[in-house]
Amino acid sequence: MASTEIPDRSNGAPKKKSLILNAFVMMCSGHQSPGLWQHPDDHSSEFNDVEHWVELAKILEAAKIHGIFIADVLGGYDVYDGPRNLDHAIRSGAQWPTNEPLAVLSAMAAVTKSIGFGVTVATTYEQPYHLARRLSTVDHLTKGRLGWNIVTGYLDSAARNLTNSEQPAHDERYAMADEYLQVMYKLWESSWRDDAVVLDRKKGIYSYPDRIREINHKGKYYQVPGPHICQPSPQRTPVLLQAGTSKAGKTFAARHAEAIFVAGHSPSVIAKNVKEIRDLAKEFGRDPQNVKFLALITPVIGRTEEEAAAKFEDYSKYGSIEGALTLFGGWTGVDLAKYGDEEELRNVESNAIRRSAVEAWSKAAPGVKKWTKHTVAKHITVGGLGATVVGTPAQVADEFERWVREADVDGFNIAYAIKPQSFIDVAELLLPELRARGEFWDDYAVPGGTYRENIYRLPGQSGPLPEHAGSKYRWKAGVEAKDHQIPETTVPE
Repeated sequence: MASTEIPDRSNGAPKKKSLILNAFVMMCSGHQSPGLWQHPDDHSSEFNDVEHWVELAKILEAAKIHGIFIADVLGGYDVYDGPRNLDHAIRSGAQWPTNEPLAVLSAMAAVTKSIGFGVTVATTYEQPYHLARRLSTVDHLTKGRLGWNIVTGYLDSAARNLTNSEQPAHDERYAMADEYLQVMYKLWESSWRDDAVVLDRKKGIYSYPDRIREINHKGKYYQVPGPHICQPSPQRTPVLLQAGTSKAGKTFAARHAEAIFVAGHSPSVIAKNVKEIRDLAKEFGRDPQNVKFLALITPVIGRTEEEAAAKFEDYSKYGSIEGALTLFGGWTGVDLAKYGDEEELRNVESNAIRRSAVEAWSKAAPGVKKWTKHTVAKHITVGGLGATVVGTPAQVADEFERWVREADVDGFNIAYAIKPQSFIDVAELLLPELRARGEFWDDYAVPGGTYRENIYRLPGQSGPLPEHAGSKYRWKAGVEAKDHQIPETTVPE
C-alpha cells in the first residue's frame, strides 16, 4: 500500500514526509485575505482573464507544486449585519463576485503537463448524471489530472437560489452525498468495461454494446438508469478531496476521501480530527496513511526576519475589516455585528462562538489580551481561518515541520496574501529550503502522469487504490457483465 513515509535504504529508518503541496485559490479577488486585492502588487482581481490563470499554472508547475486547489461557493456571504445582507460582501469584494472554476481548467491544462487540478463542486445542487459527465470531460481534457473537492454546501444564500428553499439538514446532506458517490462510482467505474471502446475502422465498430450497460440505480435520493454518457477517462474516478470535519463529515471522509483539507490556527486544533478520521478509515479497511491530510496555511516569507515582518505589515495595511467580518459570518454562521466593539467574545454565552475559531485563536496566540470582533477580523485579513506564518524560509519550513509532527498532516494547501507573488516567494524561497531538508521532491513522481499517480507516487495507479470503496465498482477488461455485479446501494447509518 502507498505510504507517506519513504524507507531510507541506508539504515532502514523512515525519512521525513515528502510533502504534498497545493496552491489554494478561488476564482475571485482576495480569497482568504479580504481586501488585499487593493495591494499594488496583487493581481487576483484579474480572475476574469484566462491569461491570469494560464500564467499561474506555468509558475506553479515550474515549481513542481502537486496541484491547484480551486475553492468555490454558490452564494454570497450575507450573514454579517444580516440577515440576507450582501452589501458588505459586494462593497469589500469578499469572495464576491465569484466565477465557476471548471471552465478554466482546460486552458491551464493546455500549457502544463503534470500539475493537478482540484475543483470544488457541491453535491446538493447537481444531479449526479450531469456532474459525472462534466468531470469525466475535464479528466479527459487534462489527461487525468482532475480532483473533485466534494462539498455539500453551507450557504443558505445558495439554497435559496438553487432550490427555492432552505438547505437540507446537515447530516441529511451527507447521507445524500454518500448515495451520490455511489451513483458516481457506478457511472464512472461500472457502466463501461475498460475495453469497451475499440475504434475498429475496418468493421465500423466504435464501441461494443455488450461492454456498456445501464447502472439502474434506485435509491432514497436518486434514480439514475445510466449508462454514463462519457467513455472512461484516464482516472475514471477523479481524485476525491473533502473538507468536512463534523461527525457525519468525518465518516464520509473516512470512506471516500483520498485527501482531506483541514484548517485551524494551530496543529493542536486539527490533530484530533486527523487521528479520528485515520482511525475511522481503518474501520473501512483502508490504510490510514493513504488518507492524505492537507492543512491550510498562508506563508509570508522574507530573506530575513525583518523583510518578512515588513511584508506582513505592508499586507496588513490593505486588509479589509468589513470583508473579514463578512467572511467570518459566512464561514461560521455567526453575525459578529450583534456584539459590541469591545465585547470579549470568549465570554459571550453562545455555543457557536465557543466552538468557533475564536477559541483556537486564543490558544494559538495567548499574548492577545482581549478577543473582540475587531481582533478576530484583523487576524482574518491575512490568511483567513487558517494559519499565517511569517518568517525566513528556514523559519517557515520549521513551522511546516511542526504541523507534520504535531498534527500528522501530509502536506498543505498554500493560500496567498497577494497573487501571484506569494506563490513566487514559495517557489523561490521556501521550496529550496524544503528540498534541502528532503521534504519536497525535485520533480513529479510521474511526469506527465495523473493527479492520483503523483499524489500517491504510484505509476499506473489510474483509479482509487484497491482498498478504497470506489475500486470494487471497476468493470475490468475481459470480464463478462454477468461476472461483475454492480455493488448494491448502501444507506449510511
